[in-house]
Amino acid sequence: MQNGISRRGLLAGTAALGAWAVAGMRPAFADKATFAIPRDPIAPIPAGSSLRWVDSGDNKARFYKAFMPQYSDARGGAKIVYDGLPWDQIGTVVPLGIRNGTAQDVFSLPLSVSGAYAVANGWVQPYDDFMPDLAAWKAGFPAGAFLEGLNVFGGKTYGLPYNSGRMSSAYTLYSVPLMQEAGFDPAGKPLSWDDMRHAALKITQAGKGQRYGWIIGGSQVNRWGAVVRSLAQASGAAGGGSGPWADLDFRTGEYLFDSDAYVGAIDLLLAMKTDRSVFPGVMGMNAPQARAFIAQGAAGMILQGPWCVPQWQVQAPKFDFGSARTPAMNPAQGGATIVDAVASVNNTMWIWKGSKNQQLAADLFHYLGTVQGQTDWVNIVGPGDPPILPAAAKAAKISPRAQQVLELGETSVRVGPNPLVRNPALAGVTAVFKAPTPGFSATVQGLFSGQLGNVKQAMTELKSRMNAALDTALAEAAKKGSKVSRDDLIFANWDPSRDYVQADYNAL
Repeated sequence: MQNGISRRGLLAGTAALGAWAVAGMRPAFADKATFAIPRDPIAPIPAGSSLRWVDSGDNKARFYKAFMPQYSDARGGAKIVYDGLPWDQIGTVVPLGIRNGTAQDVFSLPLSVSGAYAVANGWVQPYDDFMPDLAAWKAGFPAGAFLEGLNVFGGKTYGLPYNSGRMSSAYTLYSVPLMQEAGFDPAGKPLSWDDMRHAALKITQAGKGQRYGWIIGGSQVNRWGAVVRSLAQASGAAGGGSGPWADLDFRTGEYLFDSDAYVGAIDLLLAMKTDRSVFPGVMGMNAPQARAFIAQGAAGMILQGPWCVPQWQVQAPKFDFGSARTPAMNPAQGGATIVDAVASVNNTMWIWKGSKNQQLAADLFHYLGTVQGQTDWVNIVGPGDPPILPAAAKAAKISPRAQQVLELGETSVRVGPNPLVRNPALAGVTAVFKAPTPGFSATVQGLFSGQLGNVKQAMTELKSRMNAALDTALAEAAKKGSKVSRDDLIFANWDPSRDYVQADYNAL
């Protein structure tokens, strides 16, 4: 181990800080919060109604564990059961419950399942008939929150989009004192790639083996793809999408893996490794452990999401940190990071088709889609799962740092095309798509660790594997009756500098 940090010391610190980070933050006021739940439900709730709700927990669990008992009292003692489960368990529990007729009344869809698939296969039901003021309620959401093919199907509303998807998982989060000492102010002047490398080197040199310029949770393979994708997008790579079409340039329908921006982003990480500016041992730590080292002053920068902010504010209240845009090759000419929906797809909630408690579920959905409900939400959850209503973010009683990172979502993230909105039949492709091995994130991880060499060659080979996997999935879906083609993935009217909205879909 280089520069004075022993292997034993690193492992001990990683274990301790990992436990510290995973423990999470629990705001002191969460247990004492009083929620402004409307006195009357939006429509009569049948006596004896109950509700079983399951999602991926984390920040959300803090809100629901404080909120659900008060909501139960406000609704005549209706029994409410909330479960926060890891995504891998959701991927097992939800489909099994649907097959057995024992599913939760309200659930998040497994990561591999689209709303289109859930609707087509009879997993979920719309809530149109259970919200008397549905049209007025939906009108309070930002444009694009409800889209046919995403959470609306056949004109019926199926999904509750109460979290914003306008969020990057790779903002520049940094120690203010260490950055100032190195001569940089990312919030005032966004970092270029050269700035990022030079700042990391200066922090490392000044640290003399006690601190380093940049850190990543390198054992968590998805972080490698997220970081490279964000660096490339911020530098003008018009890549969007998720699942089979992640990292496609939707203007051409071609994967961007071997483009100058993607290859250059990997070269940037390798350059910092060559400079010895990367915290030693990153391949043996996960993302929560990495962000914990930042708060301890062991590293100057990390590229992660807004969920770090509430963690640091509670667990390390003396830590002076800032947040800024993802570094760009040339900030003056760079672009925005890109998401494929205004609403957070993973946090969208659905009502099981077999539920007999639809009215109770719809009443709770209604509250979460109001400014008051969203304000109550962000006051506890903070920016980690941002509210979809901008008015709620402005009304929330949160710190300036939390407000700052929420504003980054509005200023540095754009919404790109979503192929499922254009052709919901593409859900048949996502259902059969088998990602190649190694995939994007694993390829980047392998290049950084030295298991793979020649960045351009490795990324060109990845592009070939992804094209083959996509073509296979399209063919298999077509054989099963889905009317799909690669033409569905080309949006010639996409301008990556602005949001892709319903009018753009209509113009195709």
